[in-house]
Amino acid sequence: MGTLTSVAFAAAVNIRFRSFHRENIKTTITTLPKWQKRLCFSSTEDSHRFRIAKCLGNDENSNRDDSIGENGETHKSSVVKTATFEEEDEETSKSSSTTSSSNEFGSDKTSMPSTIDPTYSSFQIDSFKLMELLGPEKVDPADVKLIKDKLFGYSTFWVTKEEPFGDLGEGILFLGNLRGKKEDVFAKLQRKLVEVASDKYNLFMIEEPNSEGPDPRGGARVSFGLLRKEVSEPGPTTLWQYVIALILFLLTIGSSVELGIASQINRLPPEVVKYFTDPNAVEPPDMELLYPFVDAALPLAYGVLGILLFHELGHFLAAVPKKVKLSIPYFIPNITLGSFGAITQFKSILPDRSTKVDISLAGPFAGAALSVSMFAVGLFLSTEPDAANDLVQVPSMLFQGSLLLGLISRATLGYAALHAATVSIHPLVIAGWCGLTTTAFNMLPVGCLDGGRAVQGAFGKNALVTFGLSTYVMLGLRVLGGPLALPWGLYVLICQRTPEKPCLNDVTEVGTWRKALVGIALILVVLTLLPVWDELAEEVGIGLVTTF
Repeated sequence: MGTLTSVAFAAAVNIRFRSFHRENIKTTITTLPKWQKRLCFSSTEDSHRFRIAKCLGNDENSNRDDSIGENGETHKSSVVKTATFEEEDEETSKSSSTTSSSNEFGSDKTSMPSTIDPTYSSFQIDSFKLMELLGPEKVDPADVKLIKDKLFGYSTFWVTKEEPFGDLGEGILFLGNLRGKKEDVFAKLQRKLVEVASDKYNLFMIEEPNSEGPDPRGGARVSFGLLRKEVSEPGPTTLWQYVIALILFLLTIGSSVELGIASQINRLPPEVVKYFTDPNAVEPPDMELLYPFVDAALPLAYGVLGILLFHELGHFLAAVPKKVKLSIPYFIPNITLGSFGAITQFKSILPDRSTKVDISLAGPFAGAALSVSMFAVGLFLSTEPDAANDLVQVPSMLFQGSLLLGLISRATLGYAALHAATVSIHPLVIAGWCGLTTTAFNMLPVGCLDGGRAVQGAFGKNALVTFGLSTYVMLGLRVLGGPLALPWGLYVLICQRTPEKPCLNDVTEVGTWRKALVGIALILVVLTLLPVWDELAEEVGIGLVTTF
């Protein structure tokens, strides 16, 4: 089980294989000259293969003297056949430049060579070929003109500028001036878009990037992004992803059982105890020694798995009335807490930020409710003489891992119980503790964790950046999470660091009560993950601080 986390990380990274390659391609494209970048992302009706071939200078039609223009007429190609530019007569050069600019480069009047710079590496060329296979379809320029004419205007949104939109510039961002209440204008534009372009595109209302000031009507300035549906909407879950999810769930079951065995540390053979407690122990003990303890470990394993499943059930129950589809959860095993939680992807575009907050909070709140119940019942049973045979011995220093939970345990079990080397507790206490800790980690305001999504929906993407940086610093300094900070920080960086994509309406703010819920949740997260410092532990009697 010692390698569970590594296997889980590798599988989780594989889930994001596609986004990794897109970022790789995007980085490669930025190294090209201006004319080649424009050609690679040109909004023409050509196929991907034709566009990429032209970008690489391998167009099989580049040797022809004639090519077809946008108006359907043939004209002389302006592509230069050699790497060295030779002077042409003024009239021919002017005609060629004008034709090229109208069909390929917009306002750019420069000619384009057809040969590839020999300095380009084979990796860059391979990236172009990969982009041909993975690159998204761009918005049809004819549709852009039609949509601009039919949707926007004096009564809705007056367009003053157009920019690329999307991860690879495959969409169009319309910038301009809003001529009405943003929610009413957006609803009207969505209705018109269906009439004009049927079910071909998605329209996003987002905050204007690099805005110089607020909107005169109040609030942030808005702009509208246009993307093809097949580009902007998440794809369906594949068979391979189901296989990965099943493997990860089986590994999570194993890590939960291992947690249950580790909770019986006072009963385990010495060689097994050494493996669990000695950081220098590398070789695992004979697994047959653990078989007698599996039955006793199952209740705790069931508790941990039940909290995880209840967490995911909360997400799905909140998504159903919103008509939002979710992916199958990818549980990530962890040998310390049983699991890191699960990666659950949105398989639909979220309509607004309120929906993002509701679905993001539903899972942690459901998991926390069950965890609190187990924790409370476990503490009660720990004080009952009738349940003495079910209790397990754990080091009292474990209660210093959480300020909130440690103080609650101290108030319930008393000074004498916690101010000792070991504490007798019911396994439900461990299950509830692990569930609350896992829930708190998943509510950290960073990336696309539940907390990151909730903060992004409640306070905006800029707030998420600030919260995220603060979270990384506190994890790095072990201010939050103590010894668990490093593995959780690595988990977030590898699997969950990317913020969630914008909603269709990514501008309208959520209500005050949703912001309050997110704020209260973050306060509880900090209190749960903040360790008990030595001075307080000594004063209230949590563990034998002087003996450490």
